[in-house]
Amino acid sequence: MQYISYLLFRLFRLLMKIVPFWLLYLLSDFMFVLFYYVIRYRRAVVLGNLTRSFPDKSQQEIKKIMRAFYSHFGDILVESIKGYGMTQKQIDKRYKILNPEIVDDLYEANRGLIACAYHYGNWEWGIMAVASKFKHQAISLYMPVANKHIERYLKKLRADNGMEMVSIRETKEAFMVERKRPPMIIMAADQNPSPLKNAIWMKFLNQITACIHGPEAYSKKMDFPLIFFDVKKVKRGYYTLEVKRLIDNPRQTELGEITKAYMLTVEKLINQKPDFWLWSHKRWKYTLEQYNEHGRALFPDLDK
Repeated sequence: MQYISYLLFRLFRLLMKIVPFWLLYLLSDFMFVLFYYVIRYRRAVVLGNLTRSFPDKSQQEIKKIMRAFYSHFGDILVESIKGYGMTQKQIDKRYKILNPEIVDDLYEANRGLIACAYHYGNWEWGIMAVASKFKHQAISLYMPVANKHIERYLKKLRADNGMEMVSIRETKEAFMVERKRPPMIIMAADQNPSPLKNAIWMKFLNQITACIHGPEAYSKKMDFPLIFFDVKKVKRGYYTLEVKRLIDNPRQTELGEITKAYMLTVEKLINQKPDFWLWSHKRWKYTLEQYNEHGRALFPDLDK
């Protein structure tokens, strides 16, 4: 059964190569109506996340953001599917990396780095766009796919674009493997942490939030500087990515300082244009009561 699904996936990818973008976005408009009005996909989750994140906004403003999010959500779904059939030339045209040279000095010094990403704009196209633009060996951590045939195929597709894909279950190994080029390990750390006992806690979007400790822990362990991928949606189907230096000397930071710098950067960009963040994710599963059960967690500057 898995192999049949794999063959259907390959056929679907070939179909996506010939589907024009104008037809793709007609499908996105249909999906907006379907998810927002008919299925009402995670409407309660999205509404709750937005209401708690922006307590000063009126319900009218919240609903405006929510509608814009669902419209963008439809775009992300169809663009992700289309991405399987896009050439590198098409990706480069629609997803521009503005300043990859900002980390050339780290490459010349043979220093690896961690690129902090987040679920904003189009992260799927970002994976395909960044590898060929940096001198570092780009490595993206991903969630394992149930169908191993499809997983192997997707890893090969990304490898053809220069991206090395590593399962999050092998995160430690990703940092330890010796490579011909220093690595740039891409970590999206704006989701729920696991296990909770290692979380770093802070106030994020007006809510007590358990944050993933990975970027901070590995940057200190490996002495890898951290950069941030600032993504902008220019217009439908077009994005830019600007690289920002986040932390140059991680071992000189206090516990929680790196996580706070990352989360505050994410928060600032979400506040500027909230439509394009993944509001349908159940980001705030964990509560203060759960924090109190895990004394190893840190709770920096909650009142700031």
